[in-house]
Amino acid sequence: MSRVAFKMYLHEGKTDEYKRRHDELWPELHELLKQSGIGNYSIFLDEETNVLFGVMNVADEAARRELPNHPVMKKWWAYMKDIMESNPDNSPVSTPLQEVFYME
Repeated sequence: MSRVAFKMYLHEGKTDEYKRRHDELWPELHELLKQSGIGNYSIFLDEETNVLFGVMNVADEAARRELPNHPVMKKWWAYMKDIMESNPDNSPVSTPLQEVFYME
């Protein structure tokens, strides 16, 4: 099991909409993430900068790397692209973060 952390970038004024969409997370996306070995997934928002910080446990790194190819993931990204910085393929602009400390 590994932990993966990253940051993404929310558009100004889209906090409530981002939260609403995640409160109503599609069951098929939830199931896909679980089947891909992702758990304990949290996203935090720095309201001063609109930077989102995500962290998740990953049980199957190969399955996680396959997520961008899944139709449900592509559909979710298309749904989210209007409220956050996105790449040409609609995936969120995401910056991986290096873990420098962990306490269990």
